Amino acid sequence: MSESIDGVRLLRPRFQKALVLEEPDPSLDKHLTALGICVDRLGLELTERREEVLRVLKEGQHDLIFKRSKFEVDEEVLTASENLAAIMLCCIGDDSVDKQAAARQGVLVMNDPISNGRSVVEMVMGEMICLARRIFEADREGRRHLWTKASTGRFELKGKNLALIGLGNIGKQVAQVADAFGLNVYFYDNRELAREVGEALGWRSCDSLAEAFRIADVVSVHVSAEDYRGRSNREMITYDHFAQLAADRPPKSPRIFINAARGFLYDPSDLKRALKDGAVCRAAVDVFPSEPGSQKDKWVNPFAEEAHVISTPHIGAATEEAQPRIAQYMANTTRLFNRYGTVRDCVFSPGQTIGVDADKAATILTVIHSDQRGTKKAVDDAIFEAGLNNLESSHRDFPDFGFAYEVSAIDRPLNRKQLRWLVSKASELTGDPKAIRVVRQVPVPEKIS
Repeated sequence: MSESIDGVRLLRPRFQKALVLEEPDPSLDKHLTALGICVDRLGLELTERREEVLRVLKEGQHDLIFKRSKFEVDEEVLTASENLAAIMLCCIGDDSVDKQAAARQGVLVMNDPISNGRSVVEMVMGEMICLARRIFEADREGRRHLWTKASTGRFELKGKNLALIGLGNIGKQVAQVADAFGLNVYFYDNRELAREVGEALGWRSCDSLAEAFRIADVVSVHVSAEDYRGRSNREMITYDHFAQLAADRPPKSPRIFINAARGFLYDPSDLKRALKDGAVCRAAVDVFPSEPGSQKDKWVNPFAEEAHVISTPHIGAATEEAQPRIAQYMANTTRLFNRYGTVRDCVFSPGQTIGVDADKAATILTVIHSDQRGTKKAVDDAIFEAGLNNLESSHRDFPDFGFAYEVSAIDRPLNRKQLRWLVSKASELTGDPKAIRVVRQVPVPEKIS
């Protein structure tokens, strides 16, 4: 069991055990073992048995959980191991983790927003071409011995307008490839920085979602579950948006819609209605509002009867190349967190790295605490009262989740008496006995690598 002081968890200086779920690439185990971390891996069949996962966690008292996008992490999972420091997502999506519960327990959540990008981009571009040229239909008709060579409803992409909903990592890559195809790239993103970047790269920003649909021959969606302010993107697209697709374009437009982002961004019935009305001519859908946990689970495809919708089983990142990249990336994220307390790609605040230069430090002190006024002061005062030098510190508040992560480079570790003083001082200043949630002291290796 982990150590604690007045109910505050003291995490191990070096992580010792990881539980791997949902079958990330096997190379992950090798990378973690090289970091000195013992790996327990549960296959898909055992992962589907929630009680078995909880049993393994309670018995193993793992420091880290590595998973993909299906297994649900809630308060029960988060408290099964007293050593649990982080949920490491071998994917982009964080919908499967109760982030508020993780914040309460002082468990960080990190993902990989980069490694599967190229795989998704290539799938989207392939679908765009195949839908524009009606290749899927030609194949089906050919299997019925029909020779349908007509040019009607078949289009080149060059000169067509592509509207990207979301200009994040994947959206930007789609835009770059679309440029090479001669498409005119438009985008809609409500982040000011994304708009500046997109316009600097020569793409045209739309003022509204409706404008993006109206100006486009092809719409491709690349948004997260929530926007940058933490507001859900659920059903952000409505029938009215679909009905306006290519409204400002010539009558002969491919009118294509592609979704490789999230399944709950619209009601499937709205897309089907738009297809029936002719507002959308063809679509490709890789994600669905309800997806099975495994191939054994029953699943109903809402577009099964739609001849002009290509449905794929969430395979955007399912390539031989992407999965090993994800394993390597998450192993590198783990190495930084394990050795220096550095946090990157934290889903509570995407795009930021929280860490310090460990060059001159003997110890890295990391503290997860509430974001109430006085908690940061308690950490600083504890270091001062202990007679230590705070060589560098990095602090990040996560106000939407009510906690903060603090990293300090100090010249020697705090002893138990000094840690108890820290916990007591934070409680005194804030009036919250749980102001400090988790403390970890990481010895800095003699040689930084």
